[in-house]
Amino acid sequence: MSLRRLRIQELRNIHDAELDLARVNVFAGANGSGKTSILEAVYLLGSGRSFRSSRLEPVINHEASGCVVHALVSDAQHASPLSIGVARRRDGEFEGRIQGRTVQNTAELARCLPVQLINSDSFDLLEGGPKSRRQFLDWGVFHVEQEFHGVWLDVQRVLRQRNALIRHARIAPDQLEAWDTRLSASAERLDGFRRQYFEAFYPQFTATLADLANIEGIELSYQRGWDKERGLLEVLRDQHDRDRERGFTVSGPHRADIRLRLHGQSADEVLSRGQQKLVVCAMKVAQARIFTVARGRACVFLVDDLPAELDRKHRQALCSLLSSLNCQVMVSCVERSDLEDCWPLVPPDELRLFHVEQGLSGGTVV
Repeated sequence: MSLRRLRIQELRNIHDAELDLARVNVFAGANGSGKTSILEAVYLLGSGRSFRSSRLEPVINHEASGCVVHALVSDAQHASPLSIGVARRRDGEFEGRIQGRTVQNTAELARCLPVQLINSDSFDLLEGGPKSRRQFLDWGVFHVEQEFHGVWLDVQRVLRQRNALIRHARIAPDQLEAWDTRLSASAERLDGFRRQYFEAFYPQFTATLADLANIEGIELSYQRGWDKERGLLEVLRDQHDRDRERGFTVSGPHRADIRLRLHGQSADEVLSRGQQKLVVCAMKVAQARIFTVARGRACVFLVDDLPAELDRKHRQALCSLLSSLNCQVMVSCVERSDLEDCWPLVPPDELRLFHVEQGLSGGTVV
């Protein structure tokens, strides 16, 4: 899986840019030149949204009514390149197309163009709340378990309905019981998918981290979101009063988490910033390895400001690890010299260095 030609129109400071991409692509330039916007465009293509903003306004060039990203994507499973395009409008309108066919939801884009992102927000896997780690876990399960997405959607629907009911002062017990039963059935299936994936992920993560750095003693544990000794239906029944007081469902798969500890302490409180980045990168690469085994193809890696927090030794280790995945890589940096000698495993014709400048017409790539 790799993008061969990428066209970006009216996305942030890029009015119109077309790039021919290689397996490894390094985008270097000053702050504000548009190099991160190129990575953002690829992420938009694979997810329908930005990784830099939850709002559309900052993503679309201030002089335009919308932005468009289009790419030709090579995939070993298809004889000819796939055409993928996404358009976002200021009024919230979304349009996605794969081979000219309108996609029904962003899940189709994610399956067609699986993207792994490493940026400053990735530190939330250690420092942030459970939501970031739960989303990380679910990305992996989504791409290896075909039934996961349907079950996940059902859990979200049932949770919304149950929460709406318990906020009412008067509700018939049998009515709440019906939603308890439905939620527990879907939640147990969801937990099974997550648990099975985590059991495959943990050893892969351990091996990947060993390739990157000498950090011994990291332990990961999966927390399903309710008492591990009891079924969710029993827990929900026992917590009816507590849920009513809080106004929402306290326990369930929406509270799942992955805990990372080092010698019994929270990993983010012990590790240096550079070590944290290495742990996060190991998590992402381990996930990509599992994806490749399960799907027989590689995802696309986007690494924003790769040199940040890493000394030259660990930059080279990370680049070598990314090279070994045989996947397409797009990385950004300020000084191209920081990464020029980090790709010894990549043939010259598979490595492309771009200098990104902000010109009169917006972001240009040379």
